[in-house]
Amino acid sequence: VLAAVAKHGYALEYAAASLREDREVVLAAVAKNGHALKHAAASLREDREVVLAAVAESGHALEYAAASLWEDREFVLAAVAQEGYALKHAAASLREDREVVLAAVAEYGRALEYAAA
Repeated sequence: VLAAVAKHGYALEYAAASLREDREVVLAAVAKNGHALKHAAASLREDREVVLAAVAESGHALEYAAASLWEDREFVLAAVAQEGYALKHAAASLREDREVVLAAVAEYGRALEYAAA
């Protein structure tokens, strides 16, 4: 299974629940396809390293992270520095945080459209 998810990250969707709880398997999957985070166990969707690996592959992956991470300023700053698009999924309070928005825009100029008005 590790080889399968390392080659096709989204294969995690079809893995047994015990494998979706396996940190090594999930890290391999999200490194290949950040959207695989959607199929990881809830505990791993709260894991900063796992979520950052997913966001590094696809900023859209922040959508699948635990909501508590969307509100964590330090985490969101790290996420938007890797992939500015991740700003879209940050908590509203962070989408109006000047430093967070500037970090997102520095990485991806169009991230400004996700800043709070």
